Amino acid sequence: MDKEATRRLFFGLEIPTSVKQRLLSIQQPVAGARWQRADQLHLTLVFLGRVEAQQLPAIREAARNLPVKPFDLTVTGLGCFGSPDHPRNLWAGVQPVGKLAEMQSALSKRLASSGFGQEGRSFQPHITLARFKRDAGSVAELLQTHERRHAGSFLVGWLTLFESLPRQGGSVYHVVDRFPLAG
Repeated sequence: MDKEATRRLFFGLEIPTSVKQRLLSIQQPVAGARWQRADQLHLTLVFLGRVEAQQLPAIREAARNLPVKPFDLTVTGLGCFGSPDHPRNLWAGVQPVGKLAEMQSALSKRLASSGFGQEGRSFQPHITLARFKRDAGSVAELLQTHERRHAGSFLVGWLTLFESLPRQGGSVYHVVDRFPLAG
């Protein structure tokens, strides 16, 4: 696959500005942390990877009229992948997970029937706040301080197809298309 003729795509949810501001307010110095900027905050549903232009119509068709009703999503709590003393990723949690899992599953099944492979790992919905280098400092105190932090709620009325453009200082995400939930 020619890297120049492909786009790195994923489906996700856009996060409202008010929620982003609350999430960004927890940033503090932690060794090895690369904090996400406001324009990088999102929730990934399905990562597609490198996609050729001729695959886009099938991707768009899979996302149209997804049989999920719009629902409210609450951004609450912090967690990490890896241990708090050696984190790989710091994230904000979301509720209800069941509705998101239903949406992610419906989309994944449609994409699979169009020839796109499914991710091997289980779906763990989260909003990445920081990524860490190998020599990361501890986030234990940060987790304890903000474990019940409520960053806001918003209506999930559509899913978004994003393009990820790797750049120095972190990826840049562009909206390719939006698909209203049909319910």
